[in-house]
Amino acid sequence: MTDFAALLAPIDGQPSVPLIPVTKAGLDGWLAAQSERVRVAVAAQDFKATPDSIAILPGDGPADWFVVAGVAEGPLGPWALATPAEKLPAGRFALAGELGQAGLGWCLAQHRFGRYRRLETKGARVLTTTSLGAISAAASEAEAVALVRDLVDTPASDLGPAELAKAVIDALGSEAEVRVTTGEALIDQNFPAVHAVGRAAAQAPRLIEAVWGDAAHPVVAIIGKGITFDSGGLNIKPGGGMALMKKDMGGAAHALALAKLVIQGNLRVRLHLIIPAAENAIAGNAMRPGDIIGTRAGKTVEITNTDAEGRLVLCDAIALAAEKNPALIIDFATLTGAARVALGPQLPALFANDDALASELTSAGMAVGDPVWRLPLWAPYHDMLKSSLADMVNSADGGFAGAITAALFLEKFVPTGVPWAHFDTFAWNNASRPGRPKGGEALALRASWAMLRSRFG
Repeated sequence: MTDFAALLAPIDGQPSVPLIPVTKAGLDGWLAAQSERVRVAVAAQDFKATPDSIAILPGDGPADWFVVAGVAEGPLGPWALATPAEKLPAGRFALAGELGQAGLGWCLAQHRFGRYRRLETKGARVLTTTSLGAISAAASEAEAVALVRDLVDTPASDLGPAELAKAVIDALGSEAEVRVTTGEALIDQNFPAVHAVGRAAAQAPRLIEAVWGDAAHPVVAIIGKGITFDSGGLNIKPGGGMALMKKDMGGAAHALALAKLVIQGNLRVRLHLIIPAAENAIAGNAMRPGDIIGTRAGKTVEITNTDAEGRLVLCDAIALAAEKNPALIIDFATLTGAARVALGPQLPALFANDDALASELTSAGMAVGDPVWRLPLWAPYHDMLKSSLADMVNSADGGFAGAITAALFLEKFVPTGVPWAHFDTFAWNNASRPGRPKGGEALALRASWAMLRSRFG
């Protein structure tokens, strides 16, 4: 893991290259105060101060130089300085002005997942700043985002349910009490839906729990879908649909990263992290269309599509969370393609049964540059989940409102009166942007952290 804390530092008088943010609207005014030599160098590089652009310019002495970075108007956003962090040579840079949220992008632009290939060692670009309060926050959030990215980028051959449980223990084990229920013990301890989804895989399914904090504080349950690979089961996906299914544990990665932030921030909560982990595989004992399975809550589910398995493992997790009388439940899941059709890859869908909670999450997301978009829990669509044989089906016919009906399925397991937020997230960058390489990504993580910090900090 990248040492993010070493990439940001207070200005301390050591030799550093000046780094000056300039907006497009402010470029002419800034140029007017510069030497003719600098103005010629700016023109030669065709620098217009558009966001994500930089120019390297001569300083006063023969060996002196400095950097101007094009940024958007207003305080620096999280990705404002990602481009210079990627493109500049190793060294120390002194930021002119307030850091704002830009420390996050500065750090993450220097992180790469290198488990399977030798990466070019460019050396650290260290940013020094007078914004002392922003340094530790940026480093801890960068570490959390990098944890999500690295877990999602790891292929299923090296990240099954057992390895996911180990990742939780490695991340939280020294701080939290971690419990893992495995295989047939899931039946004995009443997690039948988790068992049904994962029983056909070579690696046994697991229910991973971590508990932390003062028992007198409000219980906050954080749940993440941990399907380490999704073949679709007997309703097998086509090859193209299976290509990215190593990322189907992205919800678990988000939940783990958020739990780690809660512990590091010492929030006044009783944390209950729950990750149902399984591989949705195909074998003679695989769950079949037409099967009727039980759930921890006692409700029965008719299986109409084995590829709608995420909601099945989540319903047992939500039922477990409900037993602790939580003040709040948040779940993350790479649940439906329908959410991507509606909102695309960059905008996670938010469902919530509490308007105040939804408003807080939406506002927090906009404030920290981690936007979410609320979709409705449209009650009339509960009819789409009716079964003539069981309490409900797991997947509605017809393909209409797929993200909404999936969320409504989960809502059936949330206790009345308990605020609940569900994120249907892509957990992936399908194209590279500054500070955000193609691959695993944390979406709605920082929005959720900002909301929790505001409520319980």
